[in-house]
Amino acid sequence: MFRAAGAAIDSIDVDDDNGMRIEQLASRRRRYRVVVVTPSHQFPTGAPMPLSRRLELLAWANRTGALIFEDDYDSEYRYSGRPIEALQSLDDNGRVIYAGTFSKLMFPALRLGYLVVPAGLTRTFRFLKALLDTGCATLPQLALVDFMREGHFERHLRLSRARNAARREAILAAFAKHLGDRAEVAGFNAGLHVLMRLRGVPFARTAEIRKRVERVGVGAYSAGPFFRTPPNESTLLLGYASLTEKEIAEGIRRLASVIDAA
Repeated sequence: MFRAAGAAIDSIDVDDDNGMRIEQLASRRRRYRVVVVTPSHQFPTGAPMPLSRRLELLAWANRTGALIFEDDYDSEYRYSGRPIEALQSLDDNGRVIYAGTFSKLMFPALRLGYLVVPAGLTRTFRFLKALLDTGCATLPQLALVDFMREGHFERHLRLSRARNAARREAILAAFAKHLGDRAEVAGFNAGLHVLMRLRGVPFARTAEIRKRVERVGVGAYSAGPFFRTPPNESTLLLGYASLTEKEIAEGIRRLASVIDAA
């Protein structure tokens, strides 16, 4: 979308544990107008940006006059540690545009999202929305309002978080049982997927391994398209939100059998 609008795109490295490297952003001699981040659960590594880096990013934006687009699409699914404040809630200078969606919290067919924008940009965004379309469907919005007012949304979140936390424990236990130190798993403290690196397996074999895994009924995605340069080792994305704990355990067992035979 940014390229289609004529923007020049740059990328900043991320750490597996802490997300975007703010010092690298600040060291480049370029004038950035917008920085796009997924601080609650960086995609695809799954790293949450700690409070110190969030404050550092906000300080950088205040110095340079840049805007921060905070895509917080699955911040509700955090399973360890205390919740981290959104960049938008820490912003005192109108530098953050906050985006959220109900398609992850409810179901994908509910195509409702929202923006929290600085006061100075509200009129601009209303104008752009009017140009782009005639507005989101009214009926789903009214139904969602009633769902929230009657307390169902909060109960749904609590139940979903508990279920996904159990699934997350199941996938970690299955990795430990069937793969041990042959695989490194990242991104499991939040979100709905994990990133798996196969130690000692070159990235060039990822497509072959993925095909073999699919033959035994396990869905996996190569993480390669999400990297500026491919990682050294074979790296796969594994989602678990739509599976039962029993299905997760069996899926990882099958995946391990493929890796053993590869």
